[in-house]
Amino acid sequence: MNKQTASAAALAALLGISAANHFRNPGFYASVVPRTLCRDKSGRFGLLTRSQWISGSGVIEGVAAAGLLLPATRKAAATGTALMFTAFVAGHLGALERAFGERGSDRERIIHSLRLPLQLPLIRWAWSLRRS
Repeated sequence: MNKQTASAAALAALLGISAANHFRNPGFYASVVPRTLCRDKSGRFGLLTRSQWISGSGVIEGVAAAGLLLPATRKAAATGTALMFTAFVAGHLGALERAFGERGSDRERIIHSLRLPLQLPLIRWAWSLRRS
């Protein structure tokens, strides 16, 4: 197995674990979904409910993981994964802002202070897999 294939397999494993965790522990992801994207109780505003966003992103991460494992789809999956991680930055910023707000807890401050900076290496890692 060459270095690129091993790297793709490692990122696919990480994405697969994260995808499964979206369904096992959806509450972990709830604070990262921006309120502005979520449908309210009356069914107005937002495209999906928070729960649907969490499940949908779990499915997308699972599909991305599978795509990274196949050489024929790796470049497209890597591009999509890098874009997905980039889109997640907005949610992480919002969660970090709320964690340091008046209702934030020490635990949330620690979690979101660690999650946000992880996005850049994840984006770079996914982007690096675009090379054949």
